[in-house]
Order: sequence, then structure tokens, then C-alpha cells
Amino acid sequence: MPYVSTSRRLIFAALALLAEGLHLGWEALHGGIVSHHLLQSAAMPAISNAWGLLIVPALAAWAAGRLPRPGVAARDWRPVALGLALPLLLGAALSLAFGLKLQALTEIIFFTLLLVALLLPAHRPESLLGFVLGMSWTFGAVLPTAIGAVIAGLSWALRGAARWAWQAARPA
Repeated sequence: MPYVSTSRRLIFAALALLAEGLHLGWEALHGGIVSHHLLQSAAMPAISNAWGLLIVPALAAWAAGRLPRPGVAARDWRPVALGLALPLLLGAALSLAFGLKLQALTEIIFFTLLLVALLLPAHRPESLLGFVLGMSWTFGAVLPTAIGAVIAGLSWALRGAARWAWQAARPA
């Protein structure tokens, strides 16, 4: 069972806060901290990237709870590392395709992301953190967290229903 002390959670949260602070500092020095309108509509409210100073460290501290104990074998780190890396890469690819205005590629990556989330446990904290980190340089932290939470909920519900159906269908 994963175990992470409070001090390790705080260290991960502090590192995430530092990274997000550097990101926002760069934005501030290059035209100001960006705000994004919901659904890309000026009629909708704008959400500042500064919210990342709260969201990213909180996600990092939550995801740190999935880390294996210190001194364990490398195989115990693999599920957590893959659970962070794959959504991070998919989120970054989605952000890059969106930023380059490649609509068809953006849609392909998004639906690939949904498929991966249904097949793999995308409801884990490290997966949400990876997705948010991968997309935050384009969209800030709020919108990817909301989208990632919906995807995580779908993953959790579908995998739970499949587990229930499997247990109900197998002989006693």
C-alpha cells in the first residue's frame, strides 16, 4: 500500500508551486498572466492562469499519496510513473495541436485520450496531475483540471461497471 509522509507531500507541493510560479512569472514578463474564456467565448467568464498556484500544488500533494515507500523495487514505481507520463504526453500533444490550430489532429488526440482513459485507470491522482501539467502551459490549470476530472469520472465509472459486470457474470 502506498505511503507518503506529510513532509514528502509538502515537498512535492512546494516543487509544483515553484514550477507554476516560474511559469506564471514567465507569463507576467511576456505580456501579463493569461486568462482564458470558457468555451473560447468572450461572453463567458475568463479564468486566470494564476489559479494554477492553488490547483497544481494541491494536485501534486494528492498525487504524492500514490508514491511507493522509499527503497522499494523499481517495478513498484512503474504504474505511478506511467500513470503520470502517458497523460502528460497526451495533454502536451493536445495542447500543441490546439496551439498550432490543427483541428483534425486535436480531435484525434482528444478521442485517443478518451479511449486510453476507458482502458487504463485514468481516475488516479497522478493521471490527473500529468494531464493538467501537460496542458497548463497552453490553457492554465483550471480548464484542464475540469476536463480531466470529467475524464477521470468516466474512467472510474466505466471501469467500475466493467468490474461489477465481470464479477456478476463469472461463476460462483
